[in-house]
Amino acid sequence: MSSGKKINLIAANMGYGHQRAAYPLLGLCENQIITINDYPAMTTWERNYWRNSLRSYERISRFKKIPLIGKLIFSIMDYFQKIEPFYPFRDLSKQSVQQKFFYSLVKKGLGKNLINSLNTEGLPIVTTFFVVAYVAEYYNYSGDIYCIVCDADIARAWAPINPEASRIQYFVPNGQVKERLLMYGVKSNNIIESGFPLPKENIGANKEIIMEDLEKRIQVLDPFGKFKKEYEHLLGEKKGKTQISEERPLTISYAVGGAGAQKETGIIILNKLVRNIKSKKIKLNLVAGNRPEVKKYFEQEISRLGLEGDGGVSVVFAEDKFEYFRIFNQCLRQTDILWTKPSELSFYCALGLPIIISETVGSQEDFNRDWLVSVGAGINSIDVEYVSEWLNDLMESGRLIRAAVDGFLNAEQMGAYNIEKIILKK
Repeated sequence: MSSGKKINLIAANMGYGHQRAAYPLLGLCENQIITINDYPAMTTWERNYWRNSLRSYERISRFKKIPLIGKLIFSIMDYFQKIEPFYPFRDLSKQSVQQKFFYSLVKKGLGKNLINSLNTEGLPIVTTFFVVAYVAEYYNYSGDIYCIVCDADIARAWAPINPEASRIQYFVPNGQVKERLLMYGVKSNNIIESGFPLPKENIGANKEIIMEDLEKRIQVLDPFGKFKKEYEHLLGEKKGKTQISEERPLTISYAVGGAGAQKETGIIILNKLVRNIKSKKIKLNLVAGNRPEVKKYFEQEISRLGLEGDGGVSVVFAEDKFEYFRIFNQCLRQTDILWTKPSELSFYCALGLPIIISETVGSQEDFNRDWLVSVGAGINSIDVEYVSEWLNDLMESGRLIRAAVDGFLNAEQMGAYNIEKIILKK
């Protein structure tokens, strides 16, 4: 084992959420992330289970858009991972169906070989997927066990089956998740309110990067200085003196989820804003992630509109998921509006990004949307057919610039740094 390795970082290859949350911590494990559903010593039945589970989820997520039957099938699946209403504060420690199901797999041997192979190192396990924490504790992992929560609220399955006796420690993104874990019976000293781990290359150790990007974004969102006094007062000493060396058009990044759902919305946006794109008033980034079929779909539509090579529209894509994260994070530094479903990207509002919220996929995203709106950083998408009209109104009213500042002020930016400090102190 190299002396540079500080943790065993374990995620799940299911969409983007679990791996995106792990990405900022790669420096603690020499860029060697472990994947619970694709590790070398995995048994055949484990591999088949994960493969079939992922395929089913992606199909159902894409199937949801089909009227009646699609929504019905998705709602049945979502029922088993639903989150109960937050209020009133009450005992919710009773085991859920989803939790019992995963524990039955753990007892059968899910992840056992992985934990046994790591148990000689004694390094902390840091995971972004609750099932890994189950496995590590069940098979008596010798090191500390940390679980990073990836949503603004969580189902019972995230907490241990016997929370009072558990030693799993949680890094949570906000106070609501902390309160939720207390409802589930997790001990308060096992809950650390760290914030979501955002990419360091978008922040800076002293927030110098995020401040530079925010100041440029504010100048784009408020080109005539109508709201200048308001945001300068709110930011106070945090505001620097960054100047834009050259003007850039209002830049929107539309991100498709890991299952490839909602890609059609991106093309509707493209069609409705095509005049502004051609006149260089708006630039559009279509984020295909690591999905080649989504990239191809976007590129075909861009070609159809005669926009290839124009510079007004770009496709963000990389075959390797972590290379995609790197490119996407670079893209965000030149982005003024992030348009996405409320996944783990909800927490990226802390970068000073106003988020236009597209349709939710799953119970956890409903709660993410509510959180985004509550901190002032999220704006529910109006009918996309009329985006050319209501987008201008959002600019004129100052709603977008307020969302940018609210996200920066009301959400935690330093989650990755906070997590790293806590782990390395031990």
